[in-house]
Amino acid sequence: MSPRTAITSAPVIESLAERWSPRAFDTTHSFPEGALRGILEAARWAPSANNTQPWRFIIARRGGEIFARITDTLVGFNREWAVNAGALIVNVAETTDAEGNARPWAEYDLGQAVAHLSVQATSEGLHLHQLGGFDRDAIRAAFDLEDRLVPVSISAIGKLGSADSLPEVLRERELAPRTRLDLDSLVLVRD
Repeated sequence: MSPRTAITSAPVIESLAERWSPRAFDTTHSFPEGALRGILEAARWAPSANNTQPWRFIIARRGGEIFARITDTLVGFNREWAVNAGALIVNVAETTDAEGNARPWAEYDLGQAVAHLSVQATSEGLHLHQLGGFDRDAIRAAFDLEDRLVPVSISAIGKLGSADSLPEVLRERELAPRTRLDLDSLVLVRD
């Protein structure tokens, strides 16, 4: 068991207990063509309202032009650590269909797809950190996204690196004990 394994009040599957969001990525690790297919397949099979599958992804491996366009949109500390990930995935919600009909559950459904992707990544020995610190309008412009396609988050993914590679403030956060609210505080009503 890893020191980062979640201490849970009830058993959970190993991929959930082992999943955490590092900022330190191994800069020597790279993804060969097709290496992300399994995690994307997990996302594809996530549940969605009326099976609309309103999620889309922009996938970029470190070193490429698409990766650079994504990193140019990162803000704050994200610019310092996310550039070391082996890949970045922009998670996009399709909020209306091609005919203009609203998909009110699109962002929720995208979240489920990304959750599936993240659990699959963990099961494959990868680490993933989801981030919201990016300029959505810049992503929209960089990839000429239609108004109905809303960039919601970015997932940095790769092999775990050393916390020593991070600036001090981020290194402290990386090494801090994992915490969560108590389960009972999350339940509003129970029968």
